[in-house]
Amino acid sequence: MTNSQNHSSLIMFIFSMLIFGTIGIFRRFIPLPSAALACARGILGGLFLLTFVRIPGKETAERPLFRTLLLLALTGGMIGINWILLFEAYRYTTIAAATLCYYMEPTIVVLLSPLIFHEKLTGRKALCAALSILGMVLVSGVIGDRVPAEGHFQGILLGLGAACFYSCVVILNKKIRGIPATRRTTVQLLSAGLVMIPYLCITGGFSGEGMGPVQILLLLIVGIVHTGIAYALYFGSMDGLGIQSIAVFSYIDPVSALLFSAVLLHEPLSLLNLIGAVLIIGSAIVSEMQPSGK
Repeated sequence: MTNSQNHSSLIMFIFSMLIFGTIGIFRRFIPLPSAALACARGILGGLFLLTFVRIPGKETAERPLFRTLLLLALTGGMIGINWILLFEAYRYTTIAAATLCYYMEPTIVVLLSPLIFHEKLTGRKALCAALSILGMVLVSGVIGDRVPAEGHFQGILLGLGAACFYSCVVILNKKIRGIPATRRTTVQLLSAGLVMIPYLCITGGFSGEGMGPVQILLLLIVGIVHTGIAYALYFGSMDGLGIQSIAVFSYIDPVSALLFSAVLLHEPLSLLNLIGAVLIIGSAIVSEMQPSGK
């Protein structure tokens, strides 16, 4: 792998993280129910990736087994629920708080790994998990003089719920083998969108009230850019980056979400919130990095 290829991969990865970091802002201006938005995002993004992976010369793999397809559909449904909870969290609390709650996922996976994968919980990982939980307490607003806005704690719980569902996706993905990452994600995104259709039919959630040309354009951007193109850049950069680089640069997403929401939406960010953000992001980075000499 040449330096120019590594450089290109890094640029692609950073762009994908910056795109993911702006999705909360776009959600604020799309007046659709969260389930409808998740449905549209999954289908639009999945169709984009489906076109992307069908380009000649891209990944090839044997036809997946029925069990694998079933697991992909299950994880896809979990992704859809995860999106709904995250989009709802954006409605009730700040984008920064919702995104940081969502990034409790690595801590949840670390704490569940000894039970599910029988992996040893090292002292370093346990300390990082404890610091991350402390950061979550500071971000939640439980500690501090300022009275949280109405619905803030509900948004915090929704964000944590999204993190729990995404943790399940991460864990189950470890059991899916023999299928390339881009193709796997294509099936999962389409499943995430399609699984919402029966729910939307029952609840009447397809109402397009308040959707004008601008809102439709924003919806297309979320589906194609924030999902299809972002995932294409994300997976296209994988071969040129090391595991530690991926782990560290992944946190461009929550950091950029925090900065964009503060600058563009003027969302408040107290000193305790900022310390909590540093604890969550910093502990996750340290936890995922391999010790020197390993």
